[in-house]
Amino acid sequence: MNKIILRIVLLILFSTVVSIAQVNPLEKILNENKDKFGHVIENPDSFEVQIIYTQINRDKNNFPKLTTHKYNVNPKNYFYPASTVKLPLAILALEKLNSLKIAGLNKFTPIRIDSNVVKQSCLFADTSSVTGIPSIAHLIKKLFLVSDNDSYNYLYEFLGQKGINKTLHNKGYKDVKIVHRFVSGLSAEENSRTNTVDFYSGEKIIYHQPSLINTEEYPTALNKLQKGIGYLNAKDSLVNKPFDFSQKNYISLETLTDLLKAIIFPEAVPAKMRFNLTSDDYKFLYKYMSMFPRESKYPGYDTSHFDGYVKYFLFGDSHKKAQGNIRSFDKVGLAYGYLTDIAYIIDFKNKIEFMLSATILVNKDGIFNDNKYEYNQIGLPFLANLGRAVYNYELNRTKNHLPDLSKFNINYVSE
Repeated sequence: MNKIILRIVLLILFSTVVSIAQVNPLEKILNENKDKFGHVIENPDSFEVQIIYTQINRDKNNFPKLTTHKYNVNPKNYFYPASTVKLPLAILALEKLNSLKIAGLNKFTPIRIDSNVVKQSCLFADTSSVTGIPSIAHLIKKLFLVSDNDSYNYLYEFLGQKGINKTLHNKGYKDVKIVHRFVSGLSAEENSRTNTVDFYSGEKIIYHQPSLINTEEYPTALNKLQKGIGYLNAKDSLVNKPFDFSQKNYISLETLTDLLKAIIFPEAVPAKMRFNLTSDDYKFLYKYMSMFPRESKYPGYDTSHFDGYVKYFLFGDSHKKAQGNIRSFDKVGLAYGYLTDIAYIIDFKNKIEFMLSATILVNKDGIFNDNKYEYNQIGLPFLANLGRAVYNYELNRTKNHLPDLSKFNINYVSE
């Protein structure tokens, strides 16, 4: 009898240990904070919520081990990525400059972009830069500081539609289709063509890229491409049928997270998925991914560009100044009722670091393109509270080795 009882006790203990081991900390965090976002979590499919939380554990040599936890994530469930696609374009632009291996050609080299067909825009000057001259570096800076759409469009011209998708696919980032600028009214054929691009040293052209035409197509087998019950067309007339996202940009939350991992922790991802960047390129990205608009002199931004303007986790629901010891290295997206943030968040004072990615749809009336979305009422509070909930969990999480975060200790004095 004693042996039977012992076996039962051991079985119960084993089951308890297994159960504890299988607990998803992300689900634990959500369940313990239902008062902050219970309504959304009770209806994750209607809000199209997806969340990825990556814990970071360092060894004695400060090498990071990344452990990912997911909630309601399905790369085949389409969501509109909006400005998050600017992250890969910034990375690819720096990599392309390095890969060309041309003397004098770098991210600070003056650039000119001409217009070849109707609706395309040219770039000859940039009054927001300290020199008044445009460069890839300044475009990337604005792209991260305030999610500038024109900067994305000019990087799109430099990289070309085919170059963007082929490079990412070849590196193993498969769940990607970037096929349009952020310019309304362009057809698929118009988006497949890019402008001529020239880089200058003085008045001498050191690199000329002719207009490019992409004939490749990128079919995707995705769910939920038809959304809502209606939409407003170009004439602001209501069309009573679902909005079709099949010709829009696509990138999964997992792929966005993998791209961020490759930039923040290149040593911890497979070699194939890394990018050909210099040490200075990484430092440049880190600076402007984490910088607040108020810290920039060129361009200078007014108070409407508050700290949480493009930093939704922790800060997005407030216009207050962020704590100085906390930085978010991120890229956000907001359009068609979707809000997304992909971030590596650190706290220098408390030695905290984690990665968090999330997307949510807030479109109560089911009508797209009507600019009636619950961004401030639901979306931003949800993401800000999610960031705070994960931060508080990390604040109390035991680690064998505290991280050395000196790599990310950046001087934000800027031109």
